Amino acid sequence: MKLNKIHHIAILCSDYQKSKAFYVDILGLTVLNETYRKERESYKLDLGLHGTYVIELFSFPNPPKRPSRPEAVGLRHLAFEVGDIVKTVKELTGKEVAVEAIRTDENTLKKYTFFSDPDGLPIELYEK
Repeated sequence: MKLNKIHHIAILCSDYQKSKAFYVDILGLTVLNETYRKERESYKLDLGLHGTYVIELFSFPNPPKRPSRPEAVGLRHLAFEVGDIVKTVKELTGKEVAVEAIRTDENTLKKYTFFSDPDGLPIELYEK
């Protein structure tokens, strides 16, 4: 088997408008396509990063909460690479996003930190 790349990541949100604003207005992802599926009472929002399709944001009526503490088996977090982590953290905190302290990866010696989306999904920033 030869996998080419990760095509996209699907995220289910509890408040569509709030999550859409977070991923578009705070993180700066671009809307590639937005569809309301009446039969499912669900939005599907395709988001891009530098023109590349990366995230599908879904809404459904009354989804169950995602366990995050203690950490559950499965996908742990979403990570984005940044050029300057200190600058990026300042931008996020300026938009009232709570960000953990910057740490250094003991294996790569690169800086990283975490924050959460509106539903508590952990998001990592990892310095290039």
